[in-house]
Amino acid sequence: MSMRAILITLGDPQTVTGGYLYHRRMAEAADRHNFAFEFASVPEGPLTSSVTAAHRLLRTAEKERVVVVCDSLVAAFLRASPPPRRSAAVVAMIHQPPGGMEPGALGRLVRQRLDRAAYRRMDRLIVASEQLRQTFSSEGFGSHSLVVIQPGRDAPAQGRIETPVEDLREGRRVALLCVGNWVRRKQIIELLEAFSRLPEGLATLHLVGSDTVDPSYARAVRDRLLPLGSSVVVHGALSRSHVQAMYERADIFVLASIQEPYGTVYGEALAAGLPVIGWRAGNLPYLVTDGLEGLLSEPGDVSSLAGAIGRMAADEELRKVMGAAARRRGQELPTWEATAAAFFEELHAVSMNRCGPS
Repeated sequence: MSMRAILITLGDPQTVTGGYLYHRRMAEAADRHNFAFEFASVPEGPLTSSVTAAHRLLRTAEKERVVVVCDSLVAAFLRASPPPRRSAAVVAMIHQPPGGMEPGALGRLVRQRLDRAAYRRMDRLIVASEQLRQTFSSEGFGSHSLVVIQPGRDAPAQGRIETPVEDLREGRRVALLCVGNWVRRKQIIELLEAFSRLPEGLATLHLVGSDTVDPSYARAVRDRLLPLGSSVVVHGALSRSHVQAMYERADIFVLASIQEPYGTVYGEALAAGLPVIGWRAGNLPYLVTDGLEGLLSEPGDVSSLAGAIGRMAADEELRKVMGAAARRRGQELPTWEATAAAFFEELHAVSMNRCGPS
């Protein structure tokens, strides 16, 4: 008999971020694991309407046997709602620390308290990285309630992937690839500043990601792009297959994100055999060893970041050695199918513990 899971998320489930991608991949794999997997969205808007919607969605879990999966984006709304009757198994799918990652210290502090309280009422906390596990452990969440299920990676492509861009280098020595939406924590401007310090003709930088998430930050990025001319190519948001093609054709992956609770794109780059450059921050040090699969700089040290990019761009042998190490590291990461198997096994176990066999 198939089991049913409802994932309560915020806004459009098709949003292009690593967390939403994780959820869509689980939905795609659900049938193979004997689950019916549905999305239920809390609207983005005033707090009262979001709380009301969260309460209504929780109540639907009592109509028939389901597992409720709570996206970390809506945990605070669920804390403000009355708790579900205990016949419903409730699991958190956590992609960010308590309080989230958006700017605004006061709002984040309030949300931290609500998030923590909500998580303590749930049956299991699935976290997307070892860094998040350590964060929650340090806040007193017991190891019995925490399970790390990392995002997956795609299996290596069979043959060459076709893409409209055949030569990402565009006449320069190397092609740099950055995949990330234009939001402040991705530090696109700091990357552009570092890139501007490279010798002319050394590299072409390709930016892949949405520029509509934070319009004011996107304007600042465009202002910084102006003097860089054709050495930076802006692609915007691309399809999954097109992004994979970009990985296959690039020489180096660089993302100077200051806070990545997992960093799905880092794993994708490693799996494609790309050496990685970024800050020694977030989950990246758990994925990449400095000097082995890539080069890590201290957060905010733009000169060091520029030096790392310049060093790797100018040294083909270094790129080959680190690229081979990156590919080996990528092969150690789970595939999406392995991630889905672990995810649905956990949902099944929690449901059996809460509700018993059907």
